[in-house]
Amino acid sequence: MSGLEFVLVGLAAVVGGAVNALAGGGTLITFPMLTAVGIPTVAANITNTVALCPGYLGGTFAQLGDLRGHERRVLLLAPVGVLGGIAGGILLLNTGEHAFRAMVPYLILLATALLAVQDRLRTWIVRRAERRGAGTPHEAWTVLPVGLASIYGGYFGAGLSVIVLAVLGLVLEDSLTRLNALKQLLAFCINIAAAIFFLFSGQVVWPAMLVMAVGALAGGALGGRLAGRIRPETLRRIVVIAGVVIAVIYFIH
Repeated sequence: MSGLEFVLVGLAAVVGGAVNALAGGGTLITFPMLTAVGIPTVAANITNTVALCPGYLGGTFAQLGDLRGHERRVLLLAPVGVLGGIAGGILLLNTGEHAFRAMVPYLILLATALLAVQDRLRTWIVRRAERRGAGTPHEAWTVLPVGLASIYGGYFGAGLSVIVLAVLGLVLEDSLTRLNALKQLLAFCINIAAAIFFLFSGQVVWPAMLVMAVGALAGGALGGRLAGRIRPETLRRIVVIAGVVIAVIYFIH
């Protein structure tokens, strides 16, 4: 990688970290930049997963207080997230470069669609909590969908938080704040398990990963400072439009 390419990757990580802190969808910025500078798609995806781990860690610690009372759910679902993240990583490493490249535009469109419905999902969860009292499935029913979401998270990851929150909101009876904290912890478990597995894959582009990790941390801090000044809904729409454009570019090339 040239000096200019390192600068571009670092800037993408700063923007992606800020977007994640404000609205979500930062992977739709960082992953395409890695492939744009010439990194193969599988290696770019792996590098991106490892580099964004600090952001998941920071988000989890920020919401630890809202996890009180979730101990039984954490004991049930955290191992599922870890195993699913590793399974997704194994699946990715066994997907050929050509096959994964062909899947990338579809994966980006899926992540873009998930980001687009995020606000509606949150509204639905809030309304459902207000109607609490109707019969709901047993919490054990979350294991299978969380497991499937975890495999997806280890495989690609963009939009994972929206999928996990949807699963939790469908089965569990709780407030949006507490479900969001549980979602954040599960996303961290999935991401960190896949990232640790990828460390031994030989496909992490370490120079790019280190630049991205620093940039994502700086972007997260910047996003925290900008919170309240930028409307998340507006930023989310911009990211969704960018995701569609990026997917079209991948389809063309």
